Amino acid sequence: MGNDDLDRKMYVLDTNVLLHEPLAFFSFQEHDVVIPMTVLEELDHIKDRKRDVSSDARVAIRSLDDVLRDASPEQMLEGVALPKVQRDTHKPASSGKLIVINDHLYPDSISGLPGNENDHRIINCAIQLQKQYSDKKVVLVTKDINMRLKAKGAGLKFVEDYRTDQLIDDINLLTSGYNKFSGDFWANVGECQTEQQGRYTLHQVPAKLMPEVFVNEYLIDEGEHFAARVTGYDAEHVTLKDISVERLMHQQAWGVSPKNVYQGMALDALLDPNIELVILTGPAGCGKTLLALASALEMIIEKGVYDKVIVTRNTPEIAESIGFLPGTEEEKMAPWLAAITDTLEVLHKHDESPISSRNYIMEKANIQFKSVNFMRGRSIQNAVVILDESQNLTASQLKTIITRCGEGTKLICTGNLAQIDSNYLTPVTSGLTYIVERFKDFEGSATINLNGVVRSRLASFAEQNL
Repeated sequence: MGNDDLDRKMYVLDTNVLLHEPLAFFSFQEHDVVIPMTVLEELDHIKDRKRDVSSDARVAIRSLDDVLRDASPEQMLEGVALPKVQRDTHKPASSGKLIVINDHLYPDSISGLPGNENDHRIINCAIQLQKQYSDKKVVLVTKDINMRLKAKGAGLKFVEDYRTDQLIDDINLLTSGYNKFSGDFWANVGECQTEQQGRYTLHQVPAKLMPEVFVNEYLIDEGEHFAARVTGYDAEHVTLKDISVERLMHQQAWGVSPKNVYQGMALDALLDPNIELVILTGPAGCGKTLLALASALEMIIEKGVYDKVIVTRNTPEIAESIGFLPGTEEEKMAPWLAAITDTLEVLHKHDESPISSRNYIMEKANIQFKSVNFMRGRSIQNAVVILDESQNLTASQLKTIITRCGEGTKLICTGNLAQIDSNYLTPVTSGLTYIVERFKDFEGSATINLNGVVRSRLASFAEQNL
């Protein structure tokens, strides 16, 4: 790009960027940000709907108003200086202009796309600006892949995804929560300092012999015996808690035993009350929900560590459809949380009456089904919160939920990044990816990618071949 980088650019924002991050227009440093009138209209339509994104639309409108409130119509078209906001330590202060453009004034012939679609009008606007300001780099920013393709096809030179809040570029770089060493771990490491702490053995391994590690990362090797968890590290040493594969595989939660070492690591984290956040990722059928629920029942009914289970999940339809379903909130939520009731039945399939057992357990463990909206403004104490299908949540929605977890609460987030239903998220921008990266070195959290499908031969074949 060379000298182009020194020139002032013009970024035309699509609506989905402001829904993804309502304050996105502060993120473009010294460059100008253009909001087409069509985007304001779309925000207006969305703000009154009963959807999760409606609140984001309202925040975007309010923050645009804060910048443009005192501007005259001429100033809005010329551009109003964006305040130099230091939004966080990672982002430089902004000093560009915010410009609102009435894109309805431009004829469709500019891009050649039919003008009855909002996306086409926004592309049209960007192409008009490209012609008008030929000395500037005009960039359309949208999270819609198809819109990026259409814009290029219509003659727009520069299109980008909005990635300012993205912590990783490739989902394959996301941590799995464990590190598998080739060969024999102890043969590679050799001698190290060992001490006994209660029933556990701790090893101090020289840091120079280890790859980069983080707290609560699990370590395994190609043998059948070694398994450990990182409990701390400094420049000199990495401290490992020796667990062993045998101990991992002999754990039990509500009658459920791990089927593979990954499930063993997950159960170890789930049953440890010192780990307040456990994130389970992986494909369909790897046991995320089963392990989460089994360990919750074990800790509540058998061990009495917590008082209740709150199960919640986000689906785009909940907010819109839950209102007119008959019954209480619990009954309205039941269709979306069938995965949980199915799992309870699996845990009790050998009982004389699995349905009665399920209902009895739901009462005894005080299992409550709640919609994500219930979390706002609450403080939840002494509970296990299971957040199912968390790949469909944005980073800000997950922040709302995590900050609701009060004293003595354990949060279990489960999700499959290959099954995102939201129009505004991709695997790299999902809130689930965001918290896996943000929390990976926090001593109160652990993440495990359950990469082995254990549902059935059929499910396993489908996962690999369809």
